[in-house]
Amino acid sequence: MQIQISWEDPVTGEMRQPVFNVPVALGREIGQMPTSIDGQPVSRAVFRSEEISRFHALIALVGGQMSIADRSSNGIFLNGEKVKGASKPIASGDTIQIGPYSLAIGLLVAAAEPTKVLAPESTIIFNPNTKVLNSQQVQAQQNATPLPTISFNPDTDVLQTQIPQIPQTPYNLTAFPPPEIFAGDRVSVQELRATGKQIEETTYVGIGGGMGTFVWVDTIRTCGVPREQIAVISLETKPYGRYQRLCRNSQIPPHERIRSGSDSCPDNIWGWPGYALRESATKLASGEIGSGLKHLWQVFSEPVFADTYTPQAQNVFASMDREAKRIGWDEMLRYGRVRGIRKTDDGRYAIAYSVPTPNSSSEHRFLLAKYIQLATGYPAIRFLPDLQEYRAKTGDFKSVVNAYEEHEHVYKQLASQGGVVIVRGRGIVASRILQRLNEIRQQNNQINIINLMQSPKPQGNKFGFAQRYVENQWEFQPYNWPKGTWGGDMRAILEAASPQGRYEMLTALGGTTTASRQDWRSIVKTGIQAGWYTIKFGQVERVEQQAGKLITYIKSGNYEGIEKIKADFIIDSTGLEAKPKDNPLLDDLITHYNLLLNPFGRLHVANDFEIVEMRNEKARIYAAGVMTLGGPYAPVDTFLGLQYAAHRSAEGLARAKAPKIRHLEGIGSLWQWLKWATNQSP
Repeated sequence: MQIQISWEDPVTGEMRQPVFNVPVALGREIGQMPTSIDGQPVSRAVFRSEEISRFHALIALVGGQMSIADRSSNGIFLNGEKVKGASKPIASGDTIQIGPYSLAIGLLVAAAEPTKVLAPESTIIFNPNTKVLNSQQVQAQQNATPLPTISFNPDTDVLQTQIPQIPQTPYNLTAFPPPEIFAGDRVSVQELRATGKQIEETTYVGIGGGMGTFVWVDTIRTCGVPREQIAVISLETKPYGRYQRLCRNSQIPPHERIRSGSDSCPDNIWGWPGYALRESATKLASGEIGSGLKHLWQVFSEPVFADTYTPQAQNVFASMDREAKRIGWDEMLRYGRVRGIRKTDDGRYAIAYSVPTPNSSSEHRFLLAKYIQLATGYPAIRFLPDLQEYRAKTGDFKSVVNAYEEHEHVYKQLASQGGVVIVRGRGIVASRILQRLNEIRQQNNQINIINLMQSPKPQGNKFGFAQRYVENQWEFQPYNWPKGTWGGDMRAILEAASPQGRYEMLTALGGTTTASRQDWRSIVKTGIQAGWYTIKFGQVERVEQQAGKLITYIKSGNYEGIEKIKADFIIDSTGLEAKPKDNPLLDDLITHYNLLLNPFGRLHVANDFEIVEMRNEKARIYAAGVMTLGGPYAPVDTFLGLQYAAHRSAEGLARAKAPKIRHLEGIGSLWQWLKWATNQSP
């Protein structure tokens, strides 16, 4: 008999669904788990977390009944109830939590498809650098028909469905960048000039043009680099353009407070004065004494005595506009989409990029530079597989939506007609969607919300003596990661650790969830008591449309068989895709230069965020943002994480004696801060 175990990665949220032959041993160390029981070979699943015992649990047939036996010192949770030192029967739809992993069980009565069947004795370790399960599953993934993907169009940033096609010949005579030139590890600058394409030469280039690029450019400008030596390649005219759209779509309008940590400011590399102090000063100056003091109180007492402070979106964007003008952002901007990067034969990098034109064609150009920073952000929206499949089959983009795409029509219809909406997920975005739905309920109370989660959350992630608080199945944390990972001992431990050590530490801490906010915590409590907000658990089998309604089929451990949930809308709030290989530019670099990936499948970077394999004589490439998750810093996709990466890479450039850049310290730092405060060019 076989069993499928499904779970989301505790940090990245990515789904894993391997199939095992029973019996299956679960634990932390393969050498401590049995290889056979009563002559039967044992499949082994190894999860790297200190919260998991060396041999934690065994799934086996006992008297014809599938059961799980706890063999650990910490116990397990079966459907939210603790089991310690005992054996309990399990069925399809049950959930098991061991350490930070929440595992959903699916019993396979019939044999699985041949390409997905593992060898009789299976050993799967969920932490190698590539996160590959084993050779059989690799072949299965290669043979399987891929699902359609839903992502941003790279030129328009509009959400679209892409149906996978049979691979075609990758190059043709009109391809750009020219395949015959970009095929080698190093391209000839002379051959680039012979193409007749426009070539620009500069020293520093930021690729991405978003928040990560902005803080890097702001940092190196403050460290002395003149704007004439910097170029930024982007499809956005504003550095916060895409971030602003994602905020708006996920129901954070300009006057609302963002859901990202405010312990740093993208417009101010010193972080002082911070957003709270600025907002308080404005309120106090206008006579709003109570409001002004409230924000100061939040900063000094969060998160124990007050909700975590975050700034209004409009204040973030306005401050960035001011800083962009001060550093000359528009003069550095090159509108275009990067198509490829190669080392050159003269110790630089060649960047091939295309400039969209009004007639729907593109003008192709090259840019030569010695120092590059990659901060391309999240490559796509993550869409749950069952919802992705539903939209691909039906073409229904109205009733099944992602929280990060424009979906205002959902709220308009609910406000006028009422209805039932399913919210998938329980993180930052889900909490904001829930808040917006509650606002709509003030107009029409005939709205019911079902929060569909894969499994119960009986306990929060923990590291050492610290443990996250769980209330009504929502897990809370100080924004965005435990503050100890931002500086101090935990940051130092993470920086000094091996890639595997970082993986284990971050897995124990858990990924970004959401901060404790009294307003929407109250919404959850009120909704549960009044009955218009319901939490359900289960594995989604499929989603169909019947008589104008969405039917979600789920398996759950609370009952036998399949439950059908009827709704008018489904909002997927599970987040954004973060894998570098989902970005064509990064995928090309990873493949072409065989770049190392860390255990999370992200780019392996040095402590100063350099991609060391891309070094070309004295030339350097640095990275920032979610593509470096699992590296030397934890909250890489927060404001502070982006600024930390910019600061470390600027230090690296200064150590490498890059032109015009110097260490920012002492009187020089004070002088630059005074220029910032008085709005003078660096």
